[in-house]
Amino acid sequence: MEALRLENVSKSFAAVQAVSELNLSVPPGRVYGFLGPNGAGKTTTLRMIMQIILPDSGSIEMLGKSKPRAALDRVGYLPEERGVYRKMKVREALQFFGALKGLKRKDAEQKIDYWLDRFGMAAVQDKKMEELSKGNQQKIQFLTAVIHEPDLIVMDEPFMGLDPVNTLVMKEIFLEQKARGAAIIFSTHLMDEAEKLCDSICLINKGKKVLDGELQTVKRSFGKRSIILGYTGKADYLKDTSLVKRYNDSGNHVEITLEDGASYKKLLEVALQQADISHFEMVEPSLNEIFIATVTQN
Repeated sequence: MEALRLENVSKSFAAVQAVSELNLSVPPGRVYGFLGPNGAGKTTTLRMIMQIILPDSGSIEMLGKSKPRAALDRVGYLPEERGVYRKMKVREALQFFGALKGLKRKDAEQKIDYWLDRFGMAAVQDKKMEELSKGNQQKIQFLTAVIHEPDLIVMDEPFMGLDPVNTLVMKEIFLEQKARGAAIIFSTHLMDEAEKLCDSICLINKGKKVLDGELQTVKRSFGKRSIILGYTGKADYLKDTSLVKRYNDSGNHVEITLEDGASYKKLLEVALQQADISHFEMVEPSLNEIFIATVTQN
């Protein structure tokens, strides 16, 4: 049984086609990255999955239920718009959402203790939500999405606003939820995080799916036309369009996509004339490079 399946799902708002005939499936125990540029239709799709808005056409099946609302108690959701009950205390909020998801009081209290300790928030459990920083408010919302150990977790930009330490904690929790068999689908603009976490990806642009599949298969399909290069000195060689199709230069580190038919040996030769090269490696393209290449072509 797939945790989530969308078949030919479409949604429009007046003259704007937000999502067009989208198909995707997420099996249990997998992390699925739902990617795309701003305005691609990611949030609209996730809201349709959660039944916040309904599709104009197509079908959505969750956890074996053809009527998704019947499965929502087994689903965890972190929306894009962060919103909390501002006057409610932290522990009260977690108790409330645990009860909504059917947790018994004793089980809920044990889980709340565990999760507050895990995120280092036990000291603020009696504070009102409005007294917390935005990052801490987001952590509480994340906890409301996983406290009942859902079978499907849907998250819209879960890393937004988190510092590196809490991002690491959240990634660890992603993998733990996956290990117990939960399916996770999440949107993000952080391609490096998606590349580390995802088993599979779906990339949409202008409401349409343009790329889908297991991440490693997708990367192999692009071939080893990318070069990771570490250098000091000039980088005029990056402007040579006979050799370089695209590049992402971070100063002393650059990812290069070779032009079709170009020789990596020629690129290295030219680079050595202008700079000191400390690292040169041919690799499969990064997810960031795949994202840019695919979106610009569609």
